[in-house]
Amino acid sequence: MDEIEIRVEVEVNPTESEEKVRRAVENVLGPLPLEFKPHPQGEGGILVVEAKGFETLSKFYNLLRRERICDAARTILFEGLIGDTIIFYLNKQVAYVGHISFSKAFAESPLGPIKVQVRCSDPRRFIDWLAPKSS
Repeated sequence: MDEIEIRVEVEVNPTESEEKVRRAVENVLGPLPLEFKPHPQGEGGILVVEAKGFETLSKFYNLLRRERICDAARTILFEGLIGDTIIFYLNKQVAYVGHISFSKAFAESPLGPIKVQVRCSDPRRFIDWLAPKSS
C-alpha cells in the first residue's frame, strides 16, 4: 500500500487551553507535530498537523481495537470517503480522556470536533487495514 498523508485540524476556542486541546489530539493520535495558527482577530486559533506514514495512526489503530469499535469506525470511514480522501471527525472532549467517539462536523460537540483527513491512492484498502470487518 502506498504512503498516506494525514491532516488534522482542531479549533482552539478562546475558552480552551491550547495545551488541553493538544493533549486531546495526542491522546488518540499519538505525539504529533502540532502547529498553532492563531485567528487574525486574536481569539483562539487552530491546531494543525500534517504528517505522512502509517505510523502516524498507530495509536488510533490500537485504540479502535482496544475499544472494539472497528465495525463502527469502518462505517464512518466509508461515509467520509470522497475520491482518494477520507474525512472523519472525533469528539474533542472524549479524545481528551483517551477514548474515541466519532462526531459530526457541526453541532454535535459543543467545543467543535477534531477533523481528520487521510489521503492515499487506495482508500478502500486503507480502511480494510485500519478497521477490518469483524468475522
